[in-house]
Amino acid sequence: MTEVAAPPSSPAWHDAQYNNRARIPAHPAILAHWSDASARAYERSGWACDLAYGEDASERLDVLPATRPGAPVLVYIHGGYWRALDKRDQSFVAPPFVDAGAMVVLANYALCPAVDIEHIVLQLVKALAWVWRNAAAHGGNAERIVVAGHSAGGHLATMLLACDWQSVAPELPADLVKSALSISGLYELEPLRHAPFLADDIRLSAASALRLSPAAMPPPRGSLVAVVGGDESEEFLRQADLIAQAWGPKVVIAAERVPQRNHMDVLNELADPRSRTHRLGLQLLGL
Repeated sequence: MTEVAAPPSSPAWHDAQYNNRARIPAHPAILAHWSDASARAYERSGWACDLAYGEDASERLDVLPATRPGAPVLVYIHGGYWRALDKRDQSFVAPPFVDAGAMVVLANYALCPAVDIEHIVLQLVKALAWVWRNAAAHGGNAERIVVAGHSAGGHLATMLLACDWQSVAPELPADLVKSALSISGLYELEPLRHAPFLADDIRLSAASALRLSPAAMPPPRGSLVAVVGGDESEEFLRQADLIAQAWGPKVVIAAERVPQRNHMDVLNELADPRSRTHRLGLQLLGL
C-alpha cells in the first residue's frame, strides 16, 4: 500500500517537518554518543560547575577555563526544543575550543512547559551579563564573547546577538555578543504553533511567536554564521535560508549546508577540529 503524504501545512505535515527524533531512526545512538563524549569531557581537570548566574536552580553555568588569560569566550547553549536536555548533555563541544585557546561556558535554563520561551530568553540574557562580568576570573576576555547553540539553542544564540544590551543594564556594552554560530537554528517560530508534538509544551501565541522570531527583527550589529545539515527537513533548510535573507550578508557572513548530516549528527561537526563548522567557530573567536 502506498503511503499518502500529509498535505502541506497540515498538523501532520508540521510534525513531519519538525519532529526530528521521529525523522531520525538513529537518534538513540546519536544521543548515546553525546552522552559518552560529554562524560569524557568532564573527566578533564579544571571545570567550574554549576556556577549561579541567578537565583533559580536552573540558572547555572559550567565553565571550562582558558589555559591562558585574555582568551576569547565561547558560550554554548544546548538544544532540545526548549523543553528537554541539559548543559551536561552536550559538553563534548567544549574541550576542542579550549585546546584551541578559548574559554568555554555551558549555559542551563528552565524548560518548557514550566516556563515559556520568553522566560528562557531573559534567563540567557542574565547568563550573558554574568559572563561579561566574570569572564576574566576564568581566563576570558569579556570583549570577545561569541555565542553558539544547536536547534533551539541556535534560536537562543541568535536572539542574544539581537539583544539590546544597554536596555538590560546601562553598563553593558551594546555589542556584548560579538557574533553567533547557530547550528540548525529556528528563526521563524510561527510554524511550531502548528506542530502537535510540540505546541502544547511551548504554548506560543501568534503574537509571541512573532516577537520571538529573529527573522522578524531588524538586522543586528555583529556577525552570524548559520549552519544546517544537508539531510534536514525542507523546513529546517528554509529556516536557514530565511535568516540569511532577512539579515543579509553584512550580518550573516556564512550560511552553509553540511552534506550528509541530519538535524542531530550535524552537531558533531562543532566538536571536530577537522570540520569547517569548527573552523568557522574559531574564526568568530579570532583563533
